[in-house]
Amino acid sequence: MPLFDTHAHLDNPQLSTNARAVVQRANDAGVSWMTAIGTDLPTSQKCVALAGEFDGVYAAVGVHPTVVHTDEVADCWGDIRDLANKPKVVAIGETGLDLYWDKTTIDIQRQWFRKHIDLSFETGKPLVIHMRECEAEIVSMLESSAITGSIIGIMHSFTGTLESARRCLELGMYISFAGMVTFKKSTALRAVAAEIPADRILVETDAPYLSPHPLRSKRPNEPAYMVHTAACLADVRNISPEDLAAITTENAKRIFKIA
Repeated sequence: MPLFDTHAHLDNPQLSTNARAVVQRANDAGVSWMTAIGTDLPTSQKCVALAGEFDGVYAAVGVHPTVVHTDEVADCWGDIRDLANKPKVVAIGETGLDLYWDKTTIDIQRQWFRKHIDLSFETGKPLVIHMRECEAEIVSMLESSAITGSIIGIMHSFTGTLESARRCLELGMYISFAGMVTFKKSTALRAVAAEIPADRILVETDAPYLSPHPLRSKRPNEPAYMVHTAACLADVRNISPEDLAAITTENAKRIFKIA
């Protein structure tokens, strides 16, 4: 059963320099669809171009929270808004908050996250949300935003608690798992993955990062390797890999509004 990698940085030079081969290896492994995720204006433009070049590749456009304070992105929002309406752009982001790298930029991160939320409302396209060491802040912003509109989106490469997952699910969010769920130390994360409702679970690579077990030493990660993450999720949920693929692909197509 074909799989859908909901989050891959196909624009990254480690992948984009051989994009055709990367996409072909993914297809050969059973990964038939991918969403290329932008993190600023140039990468968002590249993701849109890749989506136009390859069948089965879609794009998300946005500005990553770790770069929102830089001069390079200061005047890019109008262009991001224009890209959001391009063919095969199915999501807004990667957006969110990150308190791991730089806690001093949290105020401007919140401002940019709000811009992405508003653009999601405007376009009807789901958010792709980055959350690192900021569970309470992310959930609080999403809950306050839900007062003015229906939140739709993906908690990308989820590593939070079951309590946070449940609060996100109550808002209508989907929960996506990447290679970290396969790591030996990730027992608690696998327990969370086992509890996510079948109609809200997704799988991703976050390529070129987070190569799954047993390929953790392989660099770069790429969409073809997602079969290992999918197999792990199938095991912890006590279903077949085929059923896991069918469920997660149906969910991905639903949230991205792909026929």
